Amino acid sequence: MGVLPTKPFCLLSLFLIFHVNLDLIPLSESASDYSTLVYKGCAKQELSDPTGVYSQAISTLYGSLISQSSNAKFFKTTTGSGQTTITGLFQCRGDLSNVDCYNCVSQLPILIDKLCTGQPIAARIQLMGCYMLYEIAGFTQVSGMEMLYKTCSGQNKQGSGFEEKRDTALSALENGIGSSGNGGFYTTSYDSVYVWGQCEGDLGSADCGDCVRSAVQRSQVECGSSVSGQVYLDKCFISYSYGSSGRSSSSSSSSSSSSSSSSSSSSSSASSESDTSSSPSGNVRGNFGNLCDL
Repeated sequence: MGVLPTKPFCLLSLFLIFHVNLDLIPLSESASDYSTLVYKGCAKQELSDPTGVYSQAISTLYGSLISQSSNAKFFKTTTGSGQTTITGLFQCRGDLSNVDCYNCVSQLPILIDKLCTGQPIAARIQLMGCYMLYEIAGFTQVSGMEMLYKTCSGQNKQGSGFEEKRDTALSALENGIGSSGNGGFYTTSYDSVYVWGQCEGDLGSADCGDCVRSAVQRSQVECGSSVSGQVYLDKCFISYSYGSSGRSSSSSSSSSSSSSSSSSSSSSSASSESDTSSSPSGNVRGNFGNLCDL
């Protein structure tokens, strides 16, 4: 059986290298929007798997998650036992049809294999319509409020009371999402500001509300007067945009990348990557290789 490396795990925010596809945004309103890559996170530490036991467990996990995605928007499960126990989940956006959810989730294992190096002990891929993650037993957990990724538009909307309108819409999101009864998914608008958000499917109403409030506060601080913004925390995410659907917001960001020393861009087909370390576009809790020498 494969044995995990003996070096200690780092916290998620110090352990994942996130690569962001910034060229695929702004979004259109085409039916394929759900397959647009938002970010990826791959643990630097790879599995030691000489017998293939982990690979088999992960393959079984993928099969289980994909099969459930045809009739559920959220599913979490484990496979294997002992040191080879692997936990995984997927979640689809609450407004996706069952067919679109299945089509979205079906892409995720392929993308993990293409976008991550080797077989990492944990991985997470976020598309616009769904996300999937898996992690090996013993992987250190972090707060559900941990920010994984954020992006803010490069265009500011000053005057005309924009920030007041945005804050009113976001307040309505905070108040509505906990009681949405739609798997933690909620969307609303106020005076041409469109907002939507979603919590992880097994998060209780109170925790969901707390998570969304934290994401809203982050968006207000991080994005300022930007006309659109997206904030992804570990257990929830929110998006707002001005003058267009909240699910087709512009994200050609002007946010700083101070916490990411070497992000990369990848096409949705993973055919190419380019260095974006000097780009001001997306901000990902990113490359901490020097802190986690594993």
